[in-house]
Amino acid sequence: MMPPKPLLRPTDRGLACAVGGLLVDPWQPAPVAVVTHAHADHACRGCGRYYCAAAGAGVLRTRMGADAEIHAIEYGTRFTLADESGEAELSFHPAGHVLGSAQVRIRAMRGAQDDRVWVASGDYATLPNPTCDAFEPVACDVFLTESTFGLPIYRWRPPAEVHARINDWWRENAGAGRTSVVFAYGLGKAQRVLAGLDASIGPIGVHGAVDGLLGDYADAGVALPETVRAVGEHKAALKGRGMIVAPPSTMGTPWLRSLAGGRREGGGMRTAMASGWMAVRGRRRWRSVDAGFVLSDHADWPGLLDAIERTGARSIGVTHGSSEALARYVREVRGLDAFVVPTRYTAEDDANAESDDTPDDGGGA
Repeated sequence: MMPPKPLLRPTDRGLACAVGGLLVDPWQPAPVAVVTHAHADHACRGCGRYYCAAAGAGVLRTRMGADAEIHAIEYGTRFTLADESGEAELSFHPAGHVLGSAQVRIRAMRGAQDDRVWVASGDYATLPNPTCDAFEPVACDVFLTESTFGLPIYRWRPPAEVHARINDWWRENAGAGRTSVVFAYGLGKAQRVLAGLDASIGPIGVHGAVDGLLGDYADAGVALPETVRAVGEHKAALKGRGMIVAPPSTMGTPWLRSLAGGRREGGGMRTAMASGWMAVRGRRRWRSVDAGFVLSDHADWPGLLDAIERTGARSIGVTHGSSEALARYVREVRGLDAFVVPTRYTAEDDANAESDDTPDDGGGA
């Protein structure tokens, strides 16, 4: 007997569903886009209709534009999409990656050969993150998992420990009159860094690309410390003892240099990067920063394996990052059916996407 045609399959436009006329995280404009979260490698402009988790509708609106047709669905609520090919039932479930990030559960209601329950994870993280809903495993037959950090070398320390190191570093710099700068991806990582800062150390400034998303976080009820946009009259207060959170695209810009502490403050600036890629020493050298803090919004190796096990799925599709290595491990050690799902994005792209996807809006203006 021929195996059934899979419900989800990779195409040159993204992950296509056999029924309902939808694509999950399309790479180019599509009539119906089911979006796991608002990062640029998962949400593209110009789609006809967007479906996303309600918690992420604000940041998706900010990124896709005021005219985008966005349908916000609460976590766990089932809805259907249909066209002449058939009907699909879908629901969103928390992924723990960034505000509003979701896994997508899909099964065919009519028109498809494949009657299995599929879950497309998008990007996800299993450690605590106060800026978004925690990852929830979803029972399914086929689990499509990301594998950005799908190698055994990636094992994260507790987030509270990393935040304490960031604050110690900031406190030492402030004591010496040096401005502290942490480079972090504008959507998700920047807010996560902010959530862990000790505001008693000094004032906190942000780049415009970060500031532009803080309203969406406030609307979602995420508690973050008071910040100022690091421009104009705020610069004087930030120089020397302040903390600046900015996307990596601001490295070396006149705007950033203008925030260095002067002779009166003690002088200078220290820079750091917050990213899972900082676990690799070569990455720190490549970024030419003074310090690296291993803080990721993706699951590490133990987190990936735990998530796979908790779904109960017998068939595992692996995409994004170290997909070949993770698929082989799952197949040979865990005894599951595992296969690689092609993607246009590589681990190198993810390295940049995690840390440098935020558009620079011009010198922090």
